[in-house]
Amino acid sequence: MTKLNLISSAILLALAGSSFVTIAEDDKTNNAYLERIKILGNGDKLRTQGGATSLLDELELEKFEFDDINRVLATVPGVNIREEDGYGLRPNIGFRGSTSDRSKKINIMEDGVLIGPAPYSAPAAYYFPMVNRMTAVEVFKGPSVIAYGPNTVGGAINLVTRQIPEEFDMGIDLALASDGYKKGHVFHGETAGKWGYVVEGLWTQADGFKQIDNSNADTGFDKSDLMAKVKYDLSDGKGNHFIEFKFSTADETSDETYLGLTDTDFAANPYRRYAASQAGKMDWEHDTLQLTHFIQLDEVDVTTRAYRHKFHRAWRKFSGFTDGKSILDVLQRPDDPNFQDHYALLTGAQDGTLVVGTNDRSYISQGIQTDIGWTSELFGLNHHFDAGVRFHNDYIERDHFTQNYAMQSGQLVNPTDPSFTTVDKEETDAISLYIQDSITIDNLTITAGLRSENLSSRYQDRRVGQEENWQEKDFSIFIPSISAFYKLDDNYGVFAGVHRGFVPSSPKQNDADVDAETSVSYEFGFRAATPAINAELVAFFNDYENLKESCSFANASSKCPLDTDFNGGNVDVYGLEANIKHSVDLGNLEMPWSISYTYSQSEFKESFDSDFPQWGNIEAGDPVPYMPENQLTASLGLTGDNWQVNLLVKHTGEMRETASDGLDENGNVENNSVPLAGSVIKANTVADFSATYNLNDRHSVYTKVDNITDESHVTSRRPDGARPTKPRQALIGYKFRF
Repeated sequence: MTKLNLISSAILLALAGSSFVTIAEDDKTNNAYLERIKILGNGDKLRTQGGATSLLDELELEKFEFDDINRVLATVPGVNIREEDGYGLRPNIGFRGSTSDRSKKINIMEDGVLIGPAPYSAPAAYYFPMVNRMTAVEVFKGPSVIAYGPNTVGGAINLVTRQIPEEFDMGIDLALASDGYKKGHVFHGETAGKWGYVVEGLWTQADGFKQIDNSNADTGFDKSDLMAKVKYDLSDGKGNHFIEFKFSTADETSDETYLGLTDTDFAANPYRRYAASQAGKMDWEHDTLQLTHFIQLDEVDVTTRAYRHKFHRAWRKFSGFTDGKSILDVLQRPDDPNFQDHYALLTGAQDGTLVVGTNDRSYISQGIQTDIGWTSELFGLNHHFDAGVRFHNDYIERDHFTQNYAMQSGQLVNPTDPSFTTVDKEETDAISLYIQDSITIDNLTITAGLRSENLSSRYQDRRVGQEENWQEKDFSIFIPSISAFYKLDDNYGVFAGVHRGFVPSSPKQNDADVDAETSVSYEFGFRAATPAINAELVAFFNDYENLKESCSFANASSKCPLDTDFNGGNVDVYGLEANIKHSVDLGNLEMPWSISYTYSQSEFKESFDSDFPQWGNIEAGDPVPYMPENQLTASLGLTGDNWQVNLLVKHTGEMRETASDGLDENGNVENNSVPLAGSVIKANTVADFSATYNLNDRHSVYTKVDNITDESHVTSRRPDGARPTKPRQALIGYKFRF
């Protein structure tokens, strides 16, 4: 990291030393900086770049006061989600058919900076920022994704934190709900002279909605998040030239488990948890340090950000039987004589010994990135250039261990001393560069871009006596894109684009055995933006040259070697995305409404047998798992002078849990070891309601009901058994804003 630190210091010093340059006017510079942390900008302005986009601003986020990113993204087309815990603690998000497991194939950013624990070395996002402290959530797909990387197959989410206000600002939000849910949220900030600051704190907790056999223990969570920003203005009143320091710290303790239910037990009580899950607990801490320097010349803006994220988590959970029997096999066939005793152990009906594993992991993600934008006229044409470079380092250290617990009279007791199973480290140094040029010719805007990823990675087995088990590898790739937008008039336009998709392989993976994930993605769309209506209709086609998947506890139930990658070969994913928002003027009332729809199809192009449990014995034409064919979300509201009510209804179509349907060529059930082969998640519909009443300019009260029909359905059978959605939850809250 010495080389990275030297480069970081040099760039920061060079930029800090450029304060003598003439600064542009405020109205230009404020927008320029916001465009560096907010990708999409103003939602009612017609965008002239390619790439399907969605912007959820602060007013939109406040409609339902969701603290579950899965529910927030319900109105965004092209998103495929596999729910897990009901609260959105560990999101599984994919775009346009990219694997949803732990959101590992999309870029997750906060204020334009990668926020995942180790985006290159271990991208599974066991940490996700608390969405209810964000002032905007942006989602984008298509050619524009090459400016962010490293994952360019699906797309990116950018979470925008609260900015330092120009004047005194303060807010308080307090809420109570069923299942012991509580929320406290407060922020304050202002600018005085050259100094500005904002401080924000958020705390949430819930007792949980599940009941553990033979126990009164909670099954919920306790989360807290604190952020502070301090800014110093260097512009001498001439414009926007500043340095900003950001610090945040967050932690979570949640009584969560990977263990689900048999389908029979789910039907009897979907909110039951077996006695074997009594020891389940996730405990994590996350810290961020970020230094930002921004300066704008007349036609050039430069933003440099040095960042360091530190994340540590330990998840203790039931992980298996002493004889090695598969948990999913037991849950699928609990009445099988080979598994009856194992099932009795899970429920606490029989004494015996169970294995509890703790996955203890430490992460560092750090680096420096500089983004430059400038406008010029070349060869009689208007050009807007964006370019950037990022020097990044991240690593993960694993210290996994197991303990045997005795199941006695329905209680887990007497843990043995830890036995370490995985002690290793994966690390990546990455140098990323990109450049994009948007050329405007009358009503036509053409944007061409190129990204390069240059990776140097290392894997080291840290177990005693295994120090010689290590690997180093280097990898480089160029990722091009081109798109075009034609403005039909000031409010309407059509666009098309093509770009290369890429997802790097892990440092542990031998690239001679598994290829990197690559694809070529196409899209064609129509966009409208007027004061009354926003709409986007996009057809997309992703041609995967190689779909890659990796084995984890979360997706494979220990049915494959952990952290091993698998080739899926050529796969096609295609579909249609539609999103429209409109507001009807009813005189003294406004009726906003929106519809979001996604149609998706996918198919493996080749037949092969895979050891990856979500694939199995694939026949050409089999679909990608956990991607429903149809998704539809409708929102309807009514707004008066000092009140509003809103209803959100989301329908998710049926989706397969494995690519293989579990049948041979004669339609008979295959006798194979692929868990969940042929199982499906049935179509389901969930509705949420909210209402707000403004007592005056500063005080308001609100209420909301999630899942108003108390819908109970299987959201997934991974990890390890059937899992329910969150039941009906009623909440009441109070807000103060000065």
